[in-house]
Amino acid sequence: MSVPEEQPVGPLVESKTVGKAPERIEGRYVTLEHLSEKYVGPIWQKIKNDPQLWTYMLEGPFADQSAFLEAMKKKWATDDPYTYAIIDVKTGEALGYLALMRWDKPHRAIEIGHVMFSKSIQRTKGATEAFYLAMTAVFGDSLNTRRLEWKCNALNAPSKRAAERLGYTFEGVFRNHYIVKGRSRDSAWFSILETEWPVIQKAFQQWLHPDNFDQNGQQKRGLVDIRQTLVGEQK
Repeated sequence: MSVPEEQPVGPLVESKTVGKAPERIEGRYVTLEHLSEKYVGPIWQKIKNDPQLWTYMLEGPFADQSAFLEAMKKKWATDDPYTYAIIDVKTGEALGYLALMRWDKPHRAIEIGHVMFSKSIQRTKGATEAFYLAMTAVFGDSLNTRRLEWKCNALNAPSKRAAERLGYTFEGVFRNHYIVKGRSRDSAWFSILETEWPVIQKAFQQWLHPDNFDQNGQQKRGLVDIRQTLVGEQK
C-alpha cells in the first residue's frame, strides 16, 4: 500500500516463519536443556537457602521443594515461557534456569527472562555462556527474531548492569508497570536488534574463548571492552 510522501513510514520487513525453540543447546561450559522434573531437585538444593534470589522475581520464595516443583511444572508444561535448565558440562549438575518468553510471533520479538542463577554459576564463564546460547537460539534460523528484550525491576541494579554488559541497549522505564508481591514495580526495558547481533555475537565468541582466560581462570579482556573494540573497527 502506498502512502503520501508527507507521512513517513518504516521500511518493509521480509516475512519469515517463527519456528520452535531447540530442546538442547550445547556450549563449551554449560548446556541448556528444556526443563524437566529431573532437574528440579538439584536446582532446589542449590537455591533453597538463598531467599534473596527471589526478591525481584515475580514468584517465590518457596516454602519447600514440593512447592517449588509445582511452580516448575507450570514452566515445562508450556512453550511460552520455554524454560531451560542450565547444566554444567563438566559435572552434569543443574545450576539454574532461564526462559525464552513473551513470544510475539507476528512481530518476531522474544524476551529472555525468568532467570534464576544459583550461587554456583553467578559471575562465571558458564553464566555468560548461558545467555549467549539462549541468544544464538533467539537469532537463529528457526526463531528468526528481530528484537530480543530484557526487562527487570527498575530498582534491580545488578540486572540492569548485566543487561548492558551483555550488549542490550537501555530503552526506558515503564512506570507503575506491575504490582509484585503487593509492591509497585517500575520496569526497566532493554533490547538487542537483529542488526546488532553479529557484532555482539562475535564479542561473546572472543570473550568465551579459552585464550581469553589466564591459568587462574581470570579474564584477560572484558566483554564490554571487546565489543566496543569491534564496534570501533566498523566505523
